[in-house]
Amino acid sequence: MIAKRFAATVSAMFAALFLLVVVVAYRIASGFLGSADFHWLHNFAPVAAVALCGAVYLPRRIAAALPILMLLISDIVLNVFHYHQPFFTFDILPRYVALALISLLGFALRGRSTMPRLLVASFVGSLLFFVITNTGSWLAEPGPGLAPIAYARTASGWLQAMTTGLPGYPSTWWFYRYTLLSDLFYTLLFAGCMAVQFKSEAGAQPHGAQELARS
Repeated sequence: MIAKRFAATVSAMFAALFLLVVVVAYRIASGFLGSADFHWLHNFAPVAAVALCGAVYLPRRIAAALPILMLLISDIVLNVFHYHQPFFTFDILPRYVALALISLLGFALRGRSTMPRLLVASFVGSLLFFVITNTGSWLAEPGPGLAPIAYARTASGWLQAMTTGLPGYPSTWWFYRYTLLSDLFYTLLFAGCMAVQFKSEAGAQPHGAQELARS
């Protein structure tokens, strides 16, 4: 039993490391390639899906740290080498808060997840991310040119941040549709891969599907 749990933990650590490398590389590449022309790739990212599904399937400590590490590493690289701005700015905080809440949704499904529940949680998490990050932009966006703020600190300004966004840019709804599609797609992909892994382990380890979640 101890050997099985150790093997499951090692397997989970390799899976988490692989996810970390892939997601960080994807986010950095999409930042460099997509931010200039707002290509769909820029918002079609697996970060939220990994935060949700990682909390469902991976060992608790790994699941809690993985989303933060993904954002932290990619934010440092993008801010320093691409956007040329300080790493710590107010507008990055809502992203971390949103990912933490998405991880909590995953922990709530731990041990009782089904595909419909995962998809509903993915939709809810995507909506949370949209509302929280755009509210952060409403509060923090400095605005173009000499304007002191981009959005009025009023209800109409908040609605602008939630819908049309800043003048000269695609609407925030334009960004959100790709965020939602990517969250659903990568959640299906992650859950499908885990289901295949658990099924392949079932013959040799009768409780293989529970080993990672218990850790």
